[in-house]
Amino acid sequence: MSLEKILSISGKPGLFELKTQTRTGILAESLLDGKKVTVSARQNVSLLSEIAIYTLSEEVPLREVFKKIAEKEKGGEAISHKASKDELEEYFFNVLPDYDEDRVYASDIKKVVQWYNLLKKHGITDFSESKEASSEEE
Repeated sequence: MSLEKILSISGKPGLFELKTQTRTGILAESLLDGKKVTVSARQNVSLLSEIAIYTLSEEVPLREVFKKIAEKEKGGEAISHKASKDELEEYFFNVLPDYDEDRVYASDIKKVVQWYNLLKKHGITDFSESKEASSEEE
């Protein structure tokens, strides 16, 4: 499974897998507890494949950040998202040295690390670009 089917839903903890679209929104399954939830079209939903991290020169897609974390950890789990603010910032600086410290907050770093560990736990380690997205760019 790729990041095109993984969602972050505002106001709900963790990540969700997109199951199907309904007339009024979407049906998603929580990666935390496996419960299915319906999400109305009014709720703020973000696909992980569409999220990017600010750096001093550009915006780096979240998939690239996940790849860098995987390389740093040799495919293992990252630091705990419950680590101190300073530890998280130092860790993220090692992963993405030119991230914009004024626009990327400790809470953002915490989320990225938590999401990476959650995806890793569920065996979602394909952080490459989808075939459709890469063929559209050509």
